[in-house]
Amino acid sequence: MEFVFVSGSASLDFVGTVRSRRDAPLDSLTTPGDLAKWTVASGMLDAPPPVTEADLASAVRLREAVHRLMLASIGGSPLPAEDCGVLNRATARVPVRRELQPDGTLLRSGSIRAVLATLSHDAVDLLTQWPTLVKECAAPSCTRLYVDRSRRSSRRWCDMMRCGNRAKAATHRSRHHV
Repeated sequence: MEFVFVSGSASLDFVGTVRSRRDAPLDSLTTPGDLAKWTVASGMLDAPPPVTEADLASAVRLREAVHRLMLASIGGSPLPAEDCGVLNRATARVPVRRELQPDGTLLRSGSIRAVLATLSHDAVDLLTQWPTLVKECAAPSCTRLYVDRSRRSSRRWCDMMRCGNRAKAATHRSRHHV
């Protein structure tokens, strides 16, 4: 399972575990083991936590609520109350524990609920402090959300190496009829 971390935000990378939402959605988190692996691959935890089917269902519910909230925010629509409730319930939990070690390294530990709380805090911060920075990739086949921290807020693609290069190549081909 390949996870992609290009969104500039943990909560948006979590939302990005479903690709191609418009066409043929591909979910990277189909088992509790996938979710446990994502927590380590994302850098949220140093070791995979135990994850149950119920935990996976809670994570998917949160992920989809965050996705809908971000799309509503991008579109200037009111935030769905039910999704706000899902997010707020998750933020009420204790987030991932971050401990400075004597050797200067950081130890990240916690349960899957702590990971979901941390992701929720990140999403709340984006929605309340930087809502205009959250965008959806301009590539027609991509549905990834990202934080646009470019100088002129002109970033169009989630990732220049993937979607940006494809779009530029398509433009080049159409201009040169290749």
